[in-house]
Amino acid sequence: MRRAIRGRAIARALATWFGCGYFPGAPGTAASAAALLIAALLTRYAGWQPRHFALLALALLVPGIWAAHHEARRTAEQDPRRVVIDEVLGQWITLAGARTLNWKSWLAAFLLFRILDIWKPAPVRQLENLPGGFGIVADDLMAGVYGALVLFAAGCFNLY
Repeated sequence: MRRAIRGRAIARALATWFGCGYFPGAPGTAASAAALLIAALLTRYAGWQPRHFALLALALLVPGIWAAHHEARRTAEQDPRRVVIDEVLGQWITLAGARTLNWKSWLAAFLLFRILDIWKPAPVRQLENLPGGFGIVADDLMAGVYGALVLFAAGCFNLY
């Protein structure tokens, strides 16, 4: 019984990215900003480079899918607004496309991911239809890949 309660609490904490999912009005934006804050701290104090954020997103992919699936089942919603682990992973994927990290690349990564996550160009929107936590996370991962490609291309042209 205790183990089940602990598992639900862990799933909820991870799915809501430790409470960001409860941010009024724009929980996805709050989660993206939190992801960038963590990235900035890791860059400044641990010397992380853009590629490290792709690895971090990959490391949290399976736990993120599990947590999103668990929270969706608990609430009986297909994609609950409070589930924002997908925004965190997508934001880190976008950031991984930066050729260099400076204030312009941070801002571009944030704006690119938020625009692509809201706009959902094909096949991002179609990925939402996948079942359970996988569908919740997959669309944001694809938006992150698109964002990373645009950010990388912009870096190749010295636009940041």
